[in-house]
Amino acid sequence: MFKNVAAVLFDLDGTLVDSAPDLGAAADKMRTDRGLTSYSLDHYRPMAGAGARGMLYKAFDMTPEHPDFPAMREEFFVNYENRLTELTSVFDGVEHLLQSLQARGLPWGIVTNKSARFTDPLVRATALFASAGVVISGDTTPHAKPHPAPLLEAARRLGVEPSRCVYVGDDERDIVAGHAAGMSTVSATYGYLGAHADVSCWNAHASINSPVELLQWIAVA
Repeated sequence: MFKNVAAVLFDLDGTLVDSAPDLGAAADKMRTDRGLTSYSLDHYRPMAGAGARGMLYKAFDMTPEHPDFPAMREEFFVNYENRLTELTSVFDGVEHLLQSLQARGLPWGIVTNKSARFTDPLVRATALFASAGVVISGDTTPHAKPHPAPLLEAARRLGVEPSRCVYVGDDERDIVAGHAAGMSTVSATYGYLGAHADVSCWNAHASINSPVELLQWIAVA
């Protein structure tokens, strides 16, 4: 159990919200617009946590080194922006988790690599997230995760020592960033782990199979 916790921070996609349906649809529209066959959501879901890079790889086997990648990425961004919240939803148990943290007097926040262009409207459209004490996007600080800067900025804005923060994420870079920031780390195994992820290698301080399991790990000072 984590003791003396003063705040809890979360990754967004794959941790608080299931955005894979909208991310996958944005990429798949690029295929159908080109007369290519459509792929199922299951094809895209494992790479949803990797954003545009993951979606373009699943849709076209395209990597960032491809000369057309910047233009394709922007096309994906426009498609995603146009359907940002059509099928995206919070994971089961997230509402209870956040309400329970508030009942315990613990502030909570979001630290995501998603750019503010997408984070801000998504957070505004999700009434449950109105209680977030801080929202840090991938372009809020000069560095994105796995650099610790976004997490340290979140702690600064909350007025909490990083060592008294817990960070929850579904990607190895979340855990790397949390360690680098001196925070307690929790891997969310219900998120977008991908087919070959070995969570045991991430060295997170704890692992949860559902959002509400986190409450078992947190002791209020």
